[in-house]
Amino acid sequence: MNENVSAEQLRLFIERIETLEEEKKGIADDIKDVYAEAKGTGFDTKTMKAIVRLRKMEAQARQEAEALLDTYKTALGLVD
Repeated sequence: MNENVSAEQLRLFIERIETLEEEKKGIADDIKDVYAEAKGTGFDTKTMKAIVRLRKMEAQARQEAEALLDTYKTALGLVD
């Protein structure tokens, strides 16, 4: 490959990454705004974030995580 072609390809990759990083920041800001709006209407955002994390998980992984959490809570006497 020609050195100029490689430099041009590298520049294009970097510019694409920078554009995506800007878009990612914009989306992150939008998500923060939604959480702020939810908090303003009385929802608990920590719990909402936990639910979002759980919904991202596959059912089996979620069940395993919940079972492990229950085991740890029991071991620490946090169960009613």
